[in-house]
Amino acid sequence: MAPASDSPTPRLPLEAWGRRLLAAAQARADRSQVGRWAFEFLMFGIKQAWACLFGGLMLALLLGTFLFYPDGSPLARYDFLVIGAVAIQAAMLLLKLETWEEARVILVFHIVGTIMELFKTAAGSWIYPEPSLLRIGEVPLFSGFMYAAVGSYIARIWRIFDIRFSHYPPVWMTVVLATAIYVNFFAHHWIWDFRWLLFAATALLFWRARFHFTPDRERRWMPVLLGFLLVALFIWFAENLGTLSRAWIYPDQADGWSPVSLAKLGSWFLLMIISVVLVSLVHRPEPEMTPK
Repeated sequence: MAPASDSPTPRLPLEAWGRRLLAAAQARADRSQVGRWAFEFLMFGIKQAWACLFGGLMLALLLGTFLFYPDGSPLARYDFLVIGAVAIQAAMLLLKLETWEEARVILVFHIVGTIMELFKTAAGSWIYPEPSLLRIGEVPLFSGFMYAAVGSYIARIWRIFDIRFSHYPPVWMTVVLATAIYVNFFAHHWIWDFRWLLFAATALLFWRARFHFTPDRERRWMPVLLGFLLVALFIWFAENLGTLSRAWIYPDQADGWSPVSLAKLGSWFLLMIISVVLVSLVHRPEPEMTPK
């Protein structure tokens, strides 16, 4: 298979060091076809985990403070989460685990997510049950970092897997779709929820589109719609852990934790459209190179 481009996406320093460290294991894996497949699957998992670094650390903070944060601390748990999230972001930039371009994308996600949080908490869609000082209205400031974690993942995976596309729809069409999805997150409280029309529009727009990516050395591909669904599923799993830690809760969880409704999976799927479109405004979708 041909490489995605003549100039592969450069790796950040720690990523390049990690790849050199894995070179010996790769040489051993190359002795058999099964070994090559196993190593490629391993690399896919490692790269996915690396792309999730910001979100994984945030989730660890949520669970760790839920289990171990001292009662009666002069600093509220939610405020500690804000400080921890800022420290993670700063460390990732200082250690060159993330580019400044990716950080700008994350800032946009933070703003977009916080605006949605302000509206949704006012509407009673979910609740932040603990007190804090670092908040806007009913929304503690750490909540914006939950959306930023999604933005970080999308931006980082774009680079780490050297993602290119085939049959990607015109960007202006995706912007119109993402705008309609964002509006519906608010408007469905007053008018008919037209998310089923949005699902249909998403399917029509992306049904031919494919991601092309590099888990190890060979280029692979996946339908874009399947990719959206898989990421939405993992976000739903993370949301269950977030509500289990009582970082936020839904009204039906006020008297005790229960799994988040599967209906939320559809909401996360639609959020993935917004996420990819926002990132595409910075990382323009590049076409997969065909063999010469």
